[in-house]
Amino acid sequence: MLLVGIMVGFVAMAFLSFVPILGPRLAGFIAGIIAGGGAARGLLAGFLSGISGALIAWFLLGSLGMVFGGPVGALAGSILGAGLVIVSLYAALLGLVGGARRRCRSA
Repeated sequence: MLLVGIMVGFVAMAFLSFVPILGPRLAGFIAGIIAGGGAARGLLAGFLSGISGALIAWFLLGSLGMVFGGPVGALAGSILGAGLVIVSLYAALLGLVGGARRRCRSA
């Protein structure tokens, strides 16, 4: 169930990322509900859903840069993607908080 929670949390993170602060926490909350198994699994699901979203976005930026800009575009896309991974750590940490919050409340 942890993998399903991470995947659903990733999709929720993609849709809710436009809502600052609250969106990633809700996505982590959703991932924690689906993952089940206590606060530790809720933490892990929330955090990994945020990180997986950033890594997939990094890959897509690099790929699109390569298609439309050649090697220079791939480099630019990869640099932007790396920045996105660093910036999205806040979403992963907020997802972590949301996942833990759900699991601790029900305990």
